[in-house]
Amino acid sequence: MTTDTSRNDATTPTATSSEATADGSAAPTEAAAPPTPFHDLDAYLALPRASGLALSPDGTRLVVGVAALNHDSTAYVTSQWDVDPSGERPARRLTRGTKGESQATFTASGDLLFVAKRAIGETGEDKAKPALWVLPAAGGEARVLATRPGGVGGITAARAADTVIVTADTLPSATDTESEQRLRDLRSDNKVNAILHTGYPVRYWDSDLGPDRPRLFAAEASSAVVASAPDQAPEDEADPDAPLELRDLTPDAGAHLTNTGLDLSADGATAVTSWNRPMAKGAVRSILVRIDVASGERTTIADEAEADLGAARISPDGTRVAYLRETLSTPESAPEVTLWIAGIDGSDPQRIAAGWDRWPASFAWLPDSSGLLVTADDDGRSPVYKVTLDGTLSRLTPDDGAYSDVVVATDGSVAYALRSSYAHPAEVVRIDLADGATEPVTALRSPSPRPSLPGTLREVETTAVDGSRVRAWLAVPEGASEADPAPLVLWIHGGPLGSWNAWSWRWCPWLLVAQGYAVLLPDPALSTGYGQDFIQRGWGAWGEAPFTDLMAVTDAAEALPEIDGTRTGAMGGSFGGYMANWVAGHTDRFKGIVTHASLWALDGFGTTTDAGYFWGREMTPQMALANSPHLSVERIATPMLVVHGDKDYRVPIGEGLRLWYELLSKSALPADEDGRSPHRFLYFPDENHWVLTPQHAKVWYQVVGAFLAEHVLGQEAPVLPETLG
Repeated sequence: MTTDTSRNDATTPTATSSEATADGSAAPTEAAAPPTPFHDLDAYLALPRASGLALSPDGTRLVVGVAALNHDSTAYVTSQWDVDPSGERPARRLTRGTKGESQATFTASGDLLFVAKRAIGETGEDKAKPALWVLPAAGGEARVLATRPGGVGGITAARAADTVIVTADTLPSATDTESEQRLRDLRSDNKVNAILHTGYPVRYWDSDLGPDRPRLFAAEASSAVVASAPDQAPEDEADPDAPLELRDLTPDAGAHLTNTGLDLSADGATAVTSWNRPMAKGAVRSILVRIDVASGERTTIADEAEADLGAARISPDGTRVAYLRETLSTPESAPEVTLWIAGIDGSDPQRIAAGWDRWPASFAWLPDSSGLLVTADDDGRSPVYKVTLDGTLSRLTPDDGAYSDVVVATDGSVAYALRSSYAHPAEVVRIDLADGATEPVTALRSPSPRPSLPGTLREVETTAVDGSRVRAWLAVPEGASEADPAPLVLWIHGGPLGSWNAWSWRWCPWLLVAQGYAVLLPDPALSTGYGQDFIQRGWGAWGEAPFTDLMAVTDAAEALPEIDGTRTGAMGGSFGGYMANWVAGHTDRFKGIVTHASLWALDGFGTTTDAGYFWGREMTPQMALANSPHLSVERIATPMLVVHGDKDYRVPIGEGLRLWYELLSKSALPADEDGRSPHRFLYFPDENHWVLTPQHAKVWYQVVGAFLAEHVLGQEAPVLPETLG
């Protein structure tokens, strides 16, 4: 469906005899330092992880978030770091809250805003709600700037004015802060968490929606920040302890702002936001709405019956808005994502770069409003492109990276971004925007440098049965050769509208490579980055071209001299888990299959997922009957490891429970009279679609490693971690 502490603060614990290695076996006491962090799960979990990027309006300060393990390695905490845009100075840590900081945003005057849970007044940190904090550009300690009874969710600041818009979940009948707090206390004191719904959706990923819903609140940041001018009279100074005065811009928003995006004009006068419009039969469609910040008056500027509109960005000169248009899918037609611009009042909408057969993912305006920098999946990468308003398209980044979080300097000479690939995690880079730049991309001094890898990355491609080109990344362990070939794991991506092109901490092939496996990361039919026709090949026919593409590219990998085609496994999560289930029922070529958060029975999935209206547009009864893996359960003769989290609302736990029971009762490898089976079920009661907490992620890789070692390598079942009991 188209709708993850610095290096010098991180530690790399040494394994002890009471812990387990990545393959589930006991680790020796006082183990030697691993050759790479991927040879030891504790070392891997301790690697710092960069995300989010903010640039000050004057272009002199660049801030990135870095997540690191907390003191007991049970959670990740994100701090904000200053990165030198020139690349000369080392990165410097700015924040040190024990619960972390997020949503870093600069005000027009250069103050750094962020959201954090910290103790405020008599409220201890354990009961604190996320609040808006400010770290003044003039120096000094961070202080709280705004609070809401339900916490602060997001921040948007104007680039050339003091205006700030805060997003905060608010109970529907609350009329002011006092009534909001009273209602929340009433629910808490009476232990009531019931929600009465009148519309759809009711859940999202792992969150129950309601009864509170997002509203937008406007404020003037300068009203609560002490001015730094040396000649300012004391009586004219703002109160350093004064909170922002938040004005409710959307008291009647209801569910219209749930999971939407917002942008604010440079002068702070106008906001443009996505706005959910309910439709018949539980469907929801997204339109664009302009909000006058002074009055709160709303005007619809873009509304199309056959498309979702979102990701709006206002041009620096305030005259235009750029946005993404995603057509509503049908059983016969896949969605198409395109880039559009219109006047700030919605006039004269037009598609930009109409002949470009790629899906734009994110974009940022050039400072003179002459065009945009756009990222898009392309052939296993996600480069940055420059697109002018007349449709001229040029690629700016020539490497294999996947770029995100692009921000542009005010003078238009450079941009900054996060760059990753399956060769390295996200790092901060500078992009030279001059025509013909000799070094278009330069890595800056990041707080999270690249870790050493246990192998090499290459590409594999083949021709599918219908003549289409299919490609993949292949991670190969050091030392693999014709004389000593590596076993192979086929890892299928989720989505299905996606691509293996950016580093993933959650789905990291190098942990398996460190155990001696080669890992194949293919982009079959339905993948993005290969044109609309490539997506359409698999639309409504998941078990056809996506499956035959996967088998064809696996054949190509197995033909390589360094690959042992007699020892192979397959795995996938979400849609990749669906494909793993389909593979299990349609071939016995693999020795073991891991299926995570997977779709199993399409006759029920579409109405229980958190966005049933989306699947209802594609998943007809005929499509479900033709493509449901559960109808082939009797043919499954391969041991399977089923993994599912109970808080998964995208693929509800019922899919995993039904899969598990039917494997035991109907597959070609049924359980015996004592319930013993070669299949396994790894269940996480409090994880969602992913497995995010560090120690649960460790267990996930330990169990997966043990399962593959037993069934793909033919080893005795390794000892599982003690944390499983």
